[in-house]
Amino acid sequence: MRLGDICSKIGSGATPRGGKEAYSASGIPIIRSQNVLDWSFSSNGLAYLNDEQARTLSNVEVHQGDILLNITGDSVARACIVPSDVTPARVNQHVAILRPNEKANATFILAWLQTNKDLLLKLASSGATRNALTKRMLEGLDINLPSIDIQNHIAALISLIQSKINLNIKLNGYLLEYLKTYAKTLYCEYENDKNAILPRNWRWAEIAEIAGMVCRGIAPKYSDVSDEVVLGQTCVRSNLILVENGRTHAPRKKTEKWLKKYDLLINSTGVGSLGRTAQVWFEPKKLVADSHITIVRTADPRYALYLGFWAFKHEKHIESLHTGSTGQTELPRDYVKTMRLVLPDDKTLNRFNKIAVPMVELIVANQRENKRLEEIRDRLLPKLMSGEIDVSKIDLMQLNSHLAEY
Repeated sequence: MRLGDICSKIGSGATPRGGKEAYSASGIPIIRSQNVLDWSFSSNGLAYLNDEQARTLSNVEVHQGDILLNITGDSVARACIVPSDVTPARVNQHVAILRPNEKANATFILAWLQTNKDLLLKLASSGATRNALTKRMLEGLDINLPSIDIQNHIAALISLIQSKINLNIKLNGYLLEYLKTYAKTLYCEYENDKNAILPRNWRWAEIAEIAGMVCRGIAPKYSDVSDEVVLGQTCVRSNLILVENGRTHAPRKKTEKWLKKYDLLINSTGVGSLGRTAQVWFEPKKLVADSHITIVRTADPRYALYLGFWAFKHEKHIESLHTGSTGQTELPRDYVKTMRLVLPDDKTLNRFNKIAVPMVELIVANQRENKRLEEIRDRLLPKLMSGEIDVSKIDLMQLNSHLAEY
């Protein structure tokens, strides 16, 4: 059966007149490719339209339960179901809306898209220029569609696993935001008033004064037969490190640039990426950063988490320090060294670390659990979609109880 036969709508959106300059701080959301991840939706960088702009794009309004599919660029073929708290929304020209009809379950179609992502990528790369999926390509996709009852069973099973993953993502977001806010309460008052008198034993310091190392990463030589991973700027996103976006490269002699726990990473090249920050919250093994990333390692580990959460809240300031013209922007290492921040006294710093350390460890534990759940989901999917596993014999209530303890 063709995808076009089981969808009441397949179509991409549009950018409002005026482009990015037309976006508002609030209003009706407009979903862009950066918001559409594999299996999940990200609100980071979500843009908005005013009522008048939204009316001009009423033909690309997103409904609850719609599937969102990236159709152009490096993120082509990423797909998720729109969350209910985002609707009503609009999509821009890089995102397609797939709206299954009564013959199809949206989660089942999403699972099919994810299982057949290699096919979508091959189709997208068949054009002469950039990667792109067209409406005709999508409508012509052949799907082996089982009965709606079987679709619902498969969807329920996948949804149980995915809901646990999404819960961990949401919890990590809350923990991260809490620690950003907590750190901000320590320094905000004094940064806003440069003439404010600091508490006793507090001080202003440049990063160079507390850093044992400030340097760019390495120039990698990529290799598919290595187990050493190099992180690029796409691995630094939403103040978290996405190791899965890294690439393997030819092993080299271990140097001080091999990453260590609590190293702060700062994207240092290019408009749109420069200024993004993340911190290594786990014990890394054979992990390095490439030369587009600045590594900051504190000499005293007590300052590490405080510096990290300070940097998270100062990304716009870090971005403003760039040199060079559009497309060639760079963040010089010396500029990083001279950035100044307020350092609290030892008692306040220790109190912050006593709260931050266990929360950071919980974030890492949730990330590891999600990795295991994703592996389970991805191993199950082909067998479920092919009918190799009889979903009617799976006790979903028992599985739900198991996942609750996972």
